Formats: sequence, C-alpha cells, structure tokens
Amino acid sequence: MTSDDRSTDKAEGAAAVEEAPRKPKERRRDLKAKIRALEAEIAETRENVPEEPLYGLTPRLEAAVIRALEQDRLPVIPRLLRPLHPADQADLIERLAPEQRLTLIAAMGATFDADILAYLDETVRDDLVATWGEEELTRVLSALDSDDAVDLFGELDEEDQARILAALPAKDRILLEEGLNFPEDSAGRLMQREMVVVPSHWTVGQTIDFLRTVRNLPDDFYDIFVIDPAHRPVGELALSHLLRSKRPVRVSDIMRKDFRRVPATMDQEEVALLFRQYGLVAAPVVSEDERLLGVITVDDVVDVIDEEAEEDLMRLAGVGESDLYGSLWVTAKTRFPWLVMNLLTAIAASVVIGLFEAAIEKVVALAVLMPIVASMGGNAGTQTLTVAVRALAMRDLDTRNAVKFIAKETLVGSLNGIAFAVMTAGVSIVWFGDFQIAWIIAIAMVLNLIVAGLVGTLIPLGLDRFKIDPAVASGVFLTTVTDVVGFFAFLGLATLFLL
Repeated sequence: MTSDDRSTDKAEGAAAVEEAPRKPKERRRDLKAKIRALEAEIAETRENVPEEPLYGLTPRLEAAVIRALEQDRLPVIPRLLRPLHPADQADLIERLAPEQRLTLIAAMGATFDADILAYLDETVRDDLVATWGEEELTRVLSALDSDDAVDLFGELDEEDQARILAALPAKDRILLEEGLNFPEDSAGRLMQREMVVVPSHWTVGQTIDFLRTVRNLPDDFYDIFVIDPAHRPVGELALSHLLRSKRPVRVSDIMRKDFRRVPATMDQEEVALLFRQYGLVAAPVVSEDERLLGVITVDDVVDVIDEEAEEDLMRLAGVGESDLYGSLWVTAKTRFPWLVMNLLTAIAASVVIGLFEAAIEKVVALAVLMPIVASMGGNAGTQTLTVAVRALAMRDLDTRNAVKFIAKETLVGSLNGIAFAVMTAGVSIVWFGDFQIAWIIAIAMVLNLIVAGLVGTLIPLGLDRFKIDPAVASGVFLTTVTDVVGFFAFLGLATLFLL
C-alpha cells in the first residue's frame, strides 16, 4: 500500500469519526421535527377545540375525530380524546359506524380506558368484546371495578369465560367466579367488592391513619362499614362524621347502627326502591349468614333506575333495548311478535264493525265519526295505564289503595267523557246537522271513557297479581277493550235508534 493510499484511508477514517457524533443529534432533530409535524396536524384537526376538559362531547370535536378516521390520521386521535370523560368517549364510540369503532379503539391503544365499557350501550359493548382476544379481555377485566368486571364477564359465552379465568390472576378469578354465583339482576351482581371496613374497637385516629397509609383502597367511597370479628356489619360511618370527630373517640360511639342491609339475592329493582325510599348513598350487601360481601353505591343505583325505566318504556311500545344499535334483522324479528298481537286486536275490532255493516252503509256519517270514539277511549286509557304501571313499579299502588285508585280514575274518565261528549256532539251537529247522531256519539263517548278509566287500572293490577309484567301486556289488552267498547257502543246505539 502506498503512502498516498494510507493517507487517504486515514482521512476517510477521520471523517467517519467526525460523522459518528453527529448521528444522535440528527436523530434527535428528526424526532423533534416529527413531533412538531404531529402537533401541527393535531392543531389543524382539532380546529380550535379547547384543550381543557370538556363537559360532554361537542359536535366540533366529534367531527374532528371522524375526519381523522376518514383521512387515516390515527396518531392524532389519542390527543383529541384526552380531554373527554370515559362516558363522553363511550358516546362517541356509539355514534360511529361499526367499522369506525374498531379503528378508533385500535388508534387509542394503551390510552383506552376500561371504564368506557361501563358507559357503553350493551349491544355496542357486546359487538366490541366479540372482536377482542384473550389478552385484551384479561387486561380490561383486571382494570375494571369488580361490579363492572362481573357484568362484562357474565355476557361472555362459557368457552370464553373458561379461557379468561385461566389467564386471570387468582384474586380477580375468585371475584368473578363468586359474582357469577348470584342471580342475574340481583344485588350480588350489582355490588362491588372494593370497600373500606374497620373493626368496632378502633378509634377515629386509627381509622384516619389507616385511610392515609393503605394504598389499595377504592378510588371513591362515601361510607366506612364497621364489622365485628365474624365480619358482620354492625355499623355505618359516614366520612363527614369521621372527619368531624376527635381522634381518641371510638368508632363504635359515632357509627350509625340503624343502617339498611341489602341481601345479596335481592332484585336490583328492589335495591333501587330502597335507595329512593331512604335517600341512601351506599348500602352494605350481606350473605344469608349476615356476613359483609360488598357495597352498592348510589351511582350504580342510578344506572339501575335508568335501565329499569328504559326497559318498561321499551316494552310498553313493543321494542327492545337493542333497537337503536341492533342489526336490521334482529330489530325486525323482535318487533314482529308485538305487531302480530296488534294485528289480532285490530281484527277483533274489525269484527265488531262488521256486525254493523248494514247500519254503516245506510248512515255514512257513522263511518266518519266512529274512529273518534275509539281513539279518545284508547288515549284516555293509555293515560290511566301509564300512571298505574308507574305506580306499581314504584310500589306506590297495592291492594290497600287499589280501590281508591280505581274509583278515582273511573271518575276522571266520567268527567272527561262528559266534557268531550259535549264537544263531539257539537262537531257532529255542525258537520252533519243531525241531532240524533250527536246525542248517540255523546253517549258512546261517555261510556268509552268510563270504561277506559276502569280497564286502565284493572288490567295492570290484574296482570301484576298474576306475576305478569304490566308494562309488557297492558297496552294490547287496553287497545282491544277500548276499540271494541267504542265501536260497539256507538254503532249499537246508532243501529238501535236510527234504523
């Protein structure tokens, strides 16, 4: 090798040595440039959406997220969703198309909060969970509060449950297995196991020190439950009372002893009524031997009240809770039986009309006016029915006050019947100039509204007596009765006096 070659090699080596220190700097510059570009993209996408926490999902932010999904700018999505509460993120997921939901959750990655599942519509949540693997489900179940985890886990099929249980830590596995042993929609399924308990011999100071030092306490709690050596609740202590008491005072001296215990097998609707009746914030759940199992808090009860009210409303109309997010076929299939029942009731009313076909052919005014009588009876009956079903659901109506309620609603129907009889009679006189038809429709109107008030109370009371949900079947029976009575009264009187 010549001296020139050696000098050239040395020069190239020196140049390489000089370039090496610059590479980390260049990488940092490139990384900073990418970060600035991503921030600029986020700023452009957000379109002046404020960074501070938002109350609710704004249309502007929703449009920004949808635009980011459509333009495949997925890295900006976690920053867009960061100000939103899990409930607002759940609203956003529900509003998206099914394929967009999966893309959004994939883009959220590790920022996906498991609490979102607690706020999602059940149908949407089931669709999402069906696409997740064992690892994702295990991570989500471990992150959720015990009550939400049991609720989600209970919706999986047995095969998936077995696989997930095998992958979960022993503590989480035991909680899920115990939770599933309770009946569905019971207090045992509704309760959460995370709670604060202290022995009765502790002082206020010991309790406060315990709360300050222990790390695995619930994120939010309102009451502390005092237990005996057998783990039975003997008292309930509100945080406000604890903080206002002096440190040497014993917990047993300031705890409430007249608190409400909830059996684990109690139906969740009864639990909601208990909270409503006594204005509870939290209540302990106990087993058959009175041992403390968990706690139900008012936020869970609010969900139950909303769920039960929605269920009654949907059933009253013959639709299911999955109608909004369910598939076309499932929605049509669930509504079909209800519509069949309505068809049968309509046929029954038509049979009554057919009995007076000759009268209708001779007096055309009867065909024009008879829907008025049936419609008014149906609407008046629905008003009474709604009040009765609600009163039964809230335990405000029972055998003790049923007679008084029936008498009142029948009298209300009578008064309204007289008022509308006068109005419809006046309309028929102006319309057809026939006083006979006027007093016939007036009498029919009074009779049908009296019957509507009567059956609007008797039908739900009777169904409840036979353990049939009044919200499901009352509407069909009411419509049939008011249509048949309305048509029969009006057309029967017309046939008797006009022909």
